[in-house]
Amino acid sequence: MTESALSEESLILFSVEDGIATITLNRPKQRNALSIAAMEGLYESWERIDADPNIRVAILTSSDCGTFCAGMDLKETSRVKQETGKDILTFFKDPFHFRMRRVKVPIIAAMTGHLIAGGMLLSLNCDLRVGLAGTNIGITESKMGRGSPWGMPLLWMLPQPVVMELVLTANLMQIERFLQLGFINYLEATPEGVRERAMQLAKSIRDNAPLSVRAGKRSLLTAMSVGCDTGLEMAWHIYRSAYESEDAQEGARAFAEKRPPVWKGM
Repeated sequence: MTESALSEESLILFSVEDGIATITLNRPKQRNALSIAAMEGLYESWERIDADPNIRVAILTSSDCGTFCAGMDLKETSRVKQETGKDILTFFKDPFHFRMRRVKVPIIAAMTGHLIAGGMLLSLNCDLRVGLAGTNIGITESKMGRGSPWGMPLLWMLPQPVVMELVLTANLMQIERFLQLGFINYLEATPEGVRERAMQLAKSIRDNAPLSVRAGKRSLLTAMSVGCDTGLEMAWHIYRSAYESEDAQEGARAFAEKRPPVWKGM
């Protein structure tokens, strides 16, 4: 495995092994809160993933400290305002992680602790989610006088009254409730179990036809944005390259020959 840090202090760790990229929030003393440098590291991670055709799937996780991500670093927020007179968001290249939503390959959240505010944002921008039993989820911006415009996709992922409660009360909810509502794919009893489950999912995705996987992710997200009828029409155009690829023939050929398929991504 090759591993490199995307900042001098190793705030974000990035590694790739056998087609699976792992991005790790590495600020355990700060509950993995997002500083300016950490936000820059995440942005660079998404760029690196899309630039590497050998990466088939990504896992987003964090160093164990009881919290997957506590959101924005509030201490740095206060210091930056005092020193510069500007809000910290003006120093973020991508304050609401829009770049993350455009990553071509699936992203699996391996959440080994609580996810608060920006931690929930990172979670909803992932495509599959594995959480730690006994932890909590919250959109706490209202307690801090800030906001959560990034939460609008939740209306297509959770019941509207639940989203209202999260945003307006800023109270924490048990993660088990989100499993029942289908927002979380799996809950595991330990951080190690969370990462193991995420890796199992990643390997299953990695071993599938890459063009089909990418088109599947893009089609589902597109349909969520444009609605059913338009989504159906657009999905055909998105999937066209998969149907016309060599891999579309390789799948049937491998099945007939009783062997694993060898995907070329073309």
